[in-house]
Amino acid sequence: MIKNGHHAADNQEDEAGCCKPGGSVCSPEKRKRVVRLWCDGCYDMVHYGHSNQLRQAKAMGDYLIAGVHTDAEIAKHKGPPVFTQEERYKMVRAIKWVDEIVEGAPYVTTLETLDKYNCDFCVHGDDITLTVDGKDTYAEVKRAGRYRECKRTQGVSTTDLVGRMLLMTKAHHSNMDNPDYQQHTDNFGKGPKGHSPWTGVSQFLQTSQKIIQFASGKEPQPGDTIIYVAGAFDLFHIGHVDFLEMVYKQAERPYVIVGLHFDQEVNRYKGKNYPIMNIHERTLSVLACRYVSEVVIGAPYAVGKDLLDHFKVSRLCMSVSVFEITNCVFCPQEPKKRGIFRTIDSGNNLTTDDIVQRIIENRLQFEARNQKKEAKEMAVIEAMKKREQQEQSEPAAQTAH
Repeated sequence: MIKNGHHAADNQEDEAGCCKPGGSVCSPEKRKRVVRLWCDGCYDMVHYGHSNQLRQAKAMGDYLIAGVHTDAEIAKHKGPPVFTQEERYKMVRAIKWVDEIVEGAPYVTTLETLDKYNCDFCVHGDDITLTVDGKDTYAEVKRAGRYRECKRTQGVSTTDLVGRMLLMTKAHHSNMDNPDYQQHTDNFGKGPKGHSPWTGVSQFLQTSQKIIQFASGKEPQPGDTIIYVAGAFDLFHIGHVDFLEMVYKQAERPYVIVGLHFDQEVNRYKGKNYPIMNIHERTLSVLACRYVSEVVIGAPYAVGKDLLDHFKVSRLCMSVSVFEITNCVFCPQEPKKRGIFRTIDSGNNLTTDDIVQRIIENRLQFEARNQKKEAKEMAVIEAMKKREQQEQSEPAAQTAH
């Protein structure tokens, strides 16, 4: 059995108080030592790829600290962020695998930072993060052997999401082979000298295993208050987080179920090219939120007797101010008749439309940012290829002599 990245058998003691296997005596302090982990990043337009990285990191230890860079640091090294630092701090706090966040974390990860927060090692994805002058931001911790790597989530990137918003077609609801969908890769997923595997666009394929990894797996318990909300929850953002946090606070022991409408349903009532994220992507985004216990994939538009009875819903909540979060025309007659209907004012009016507008207003900046980022990545890839070729040619040259 494996727990928190360690074999449970390694911590079992025999009658002499020794750890098995090996037989050496372990102090209680050593056996119970908490492994502290450090992750850092921009976490701009937080999506399920970010959440999956943090999930994988948490599985390598016990206590996860996420460092989030300031707006100024991101602008210096990458270009302008879409979300403010305060919005990004709150989004990362809401991810259920994060135990603590550090605001204003330095862009370059150093041993000094790891030591300051008593972290054993740093975890990052298998892509590369570069400074403004093209240097690996994790070089120091890698040299010290305090760096661990997790797999990057295929099929999602901030680059891709920005492209979907600007493209204004519905191709992303079905597949990426559609020629309309490929249009944005020239500006958003491809630099002048090639295509970086870290900044590019690829198809996200949902699996049952991925849903299991994100889901809590916890059933409601006696005494829990089962609260139901429903909507699109597209581009899962800080407006959604503030709403769900307020919903969570409605009860002493809340069990929050989020109903997600299918893509076709969302497009029917929102129009344009919505939803930006398809149903599979929205499912993982919502499941990663610490305030959510369960998700209904393809929830009915009208909340009726069958749904309320099936989930034993004791409260149904709807946002008083943000139309797109719970879609106020979805027929709350049955919940009202039962006296379980509540409206919630989260104090945050941010919508998915607002985010899209931010992108559109800064389109040229984002295009330039992504092309610059990819150009730096391609330069690193070329340097790595040359180094690999040199290393392969050296033994051959020695053999020839």
